[in-house]
Amino acid sequence: MFAIIEASGWPIWPLLLASVIAVALIIERSMSLRRSKVVPQGLLEEVLADLRLHGVSLEMANQVALHSPLGKVLAAGLRNVNSTREIMKEAIEETGRAVAHELERYLTTLGTIAAISPLLGLFGTIVGMIDIFASQGVSGANPQQLAQGISIALNTTGLGLIIAIPATIFWRHFRAQVDALVIDMEQQAIKLVEVVHGERRA
Repeated sequence: MFAIIEASGWPIWPLLLASVIAVALIIERSMSLRRSKVVPQGLLEEVLADLRLHGVSLEMANQVALHSPLGKVLAAGLRNVNSTREIMKEAIEETGRAVAHELERYLTTLGTIAAISPLLGLFGTIVGMIDIFASQGVSGANPQQLAQGISIALNTTGLGLIIAIPATIFWRHFRAQVDALVIDMEQQAIKLVEVVHGERRA
């Protein structure tokens, strides 16, 4: 492995850095976007049961907000439970946008890595081709410089694709996962609003 890196020259280092960052982001987002962590099952039912038994209080809303991203959205509605339906809904929507933005954290970076990795590989290919042409002297080709140019050209191109393909797959997967989680939170928040304002039974 180290021999390949050494043979590939300096153009491979940005690709190695991009691969480390991509792996770290994929692991972090895989842990953070688990449904059980973002939209815990049964939270809305617990909130509605507590609301019927004890009513709403600032302490209750704060505890719900600390529970999960869904809790933050529901807590925004609980803090405005005595307001009109429109105000309660607006508060939920504002908090929901902030929560959605938080869920999308690092996805832009992962998408950027997926997009630029092939370009970095292409850049390495160009550097390798320059070395190949530079090896062509008056007395013929320099075998060592020719081999180094070929290593740079092929290794960087291959590594760029190896990074870009899984990064693109995970980026698209996480985007779809965030969209699904946001829709789920919206539906539960709407149910809270409708139950509070007597438009729906719990």
